[in-house]
Amino acid sequence: MYEEIEDKMKKAVNVLEEQLAGVRAGRANPKILDKVSVDYYGVPTPINQVANIMVPEARMIAIQPWDGSILKDVEKAILEANIGINPNNDGKVIRLIFPELTEERRKELVKDIKKMSEDSKIALRNIRRDGIEGFKAKQKASEITEDDLHGAEEDIQKLTDKYVGKIEELIDSKEKEIMSI
Repeated sequence: MYEEIEDKMKKAVNVLEEQLAGVRAGRANPKILDKVSVDYYGVPTPINQVANIMVPEARMIAIQPWDGSILKDVEKAILEANIGINPNNDGKVIRLIFPELTEERRKELVKDIKKMSEDSKIALRNIRRDGIEGFKAKQKASEITEDDLHGAEEDIQKLTDKYVGKIEELIDSKEKEIMSI
């Protein structure tokens, strides 16, 4: 039962890591394109499966489709994904140029990531609550003693504290990255 609880907590932290990777922090990060799908012959296909994605400069991503005929489709998919950057199409390559972040935008991004962290902490607390309720049900059914229940509650709290700490580390590091660019 502990493994199941810890597995759910790991997944909650992994979701946060994925969300943070998609936060545009002024540097070109190809992960921002992970959720972009291109209509490739009628099939929604992730952009990284139809094009070569490169980062030639710190603030630029270059996207070169393997099939030149889908260049317009790639451009359209990027615009529809609403990632906040307009693609520049030169007929062969699409370039995404990331503007410098203003102080105001940096503060907005920090607020956004703090909200993400709070959502992740809520998810951890819900997992903790569900785990404790599972042990309480076992105690009610006389499968475990009251002492076992108390020990389980303490162990689940330790797990929760461990993963809250990981969330704090992730958020602190992302905040430093955003504010130092």
